[in-house]
Amino acid sequence: MLKITDLRAQDFDPAAVVPRALMDVSEALDIVQPILNQVKDNGEAALLDLAEKFDGVRPASLRVPAEVIASALKNLDPAIRSALTEAIRRARIVHAAQLPADSTVELAVGAEVVNRWVPVDRVGLYVPGGKAVYPSSVVMNVVPAQAAGVPSLAIASPPQADNDGWPHPTILAAAALLGVDEVYAAGGAQAIAMFAYGAKNAEGETVCAKADLVTGPGNIYVAAAKRALRGVIGIDAEAGPTEIAVLADASANPEFVAADMISQAEHDPMAASVLVTTSMEFAEAVNTAITAQAGNAEHRKRINEALTGEQSGILVVEDLDTAIELVDEYAAEHLQIMTADARTVAERIRNAGAIFVGDYSPVPLGDYSSGSNHVLPTSGTAKFSSGLNVTSFLRSQQLIHYSESALGSIAHNIEALAVNEGLPAHGEAIKLRFEN
Repeated sequence: MLKITDLRAQDFDPAAVVPRALMDVSEALDIVQPILNQVKDNGEAALLDLAEKFDGVRPASLRVPAEVIASALKNLDPAIRSALTEAIRRARIVHAAQLPADSTVELAVGAEVVNRWVPVDRVGLYVPGGKAVYPSSVVMNVVPAQAAGVPSLAIASPPQADNDGWPHPTILAAAALLGVDEVYAAGGAQAIAMFAYGAKNAEGETVCAKADLVTGPGNIYVAAAKRALRGVIGIDAEAGPTEIAVLADASANPEFVAADMISQAEHDPMAASVLVTTSMEFAEAVNTAITAQAGNAEHRKRINEALTGEQSGILVVEDLDTAIELVDEYAAEHLQIMTADARTVAERIRNAGAIFVGDYSPVPLGDYSSGSNHVLPTSGTAKFSSGLNVTSFLRSQQLIHYSESALGSIAHNIEALAVNEGLPAHGEAIKLRFEN
């Protein structure tokens, strides 16, 4: 059962009462730095050694052979293939609509600025392994990158002892369905280092080319590697443990809410499940439903640890306005709105990675088949950042073209500002063009 905190008729600081997981990425930096250095210095040999150390298996090669990927697709369960194909189709439609248009702005005759979007040249996409298999993360990483027009994509996923040292076959099959043939058997911090530095073999031949950007979720060591290598390589975010917040009133179905909170708790013992409600009776009903449902769950030990951790809980507040204030402060990765007139309530929310509206839009829908992206900001970072999307793989670039007369018409302003800023050579670069 989750801890219930009654905040009715109390003055409180929203930031002080919302549950939070404590994940100090900085503590992992000292652990991952030697790993990063090892990959930088020794390339493929280091990556294979680290796979043997951390994953319990030494892959036959760093890059997964084409025939292994083809075999994974051939042997994929037809039901899983159908589900992945539909998820890809929906994701492609949604992400294609995110593609921004170039624009040309004419400020005066002969004075033109073009705003254009240019895709990143090469992206490394990280797909975690461990407690679960995530072919859905292959879809969520690859589809927006392809929609953005990224010309070179590579996937890294941990080697599996049960799969002859290759990533899980469903991961490989998902890559094949998406047309990605460059897949590496590498996990954890070492995979991020591989993308940051590239990797060569003993003969000095490039096995994996350096990437410009790395995206995808991972554990604390992946997050630490991203932090350490930011600047060497672009990153999407430092993802923390998954989290769900549910905003519900007495009109909601407590069985639905309990099931949705449990569904996120099964990810990880550090996963956060938070309910904010205006009804104490509803809070107690949800707790009762959680006890009944979680007792029969396959991962009940993991679920119980997550739900009873300090990162999870139920907050009971006086009214809907206070509830909205609390969930905006929490800035959840996933926010479910299960109230009367849920769509209107959802439109009032400012801070959330993704908002799921109504009884039949649960978070698992977004994890797999809604068409939206499930790589989302965690740990309150939804206040200032977005989930993975097409623009994550694009750079905004401006092309400036002024004619002689257009520059001449504004030259005196540039010269005045240059002098004012104490940079007279800037003004001279303009002035000399018109002296003769």
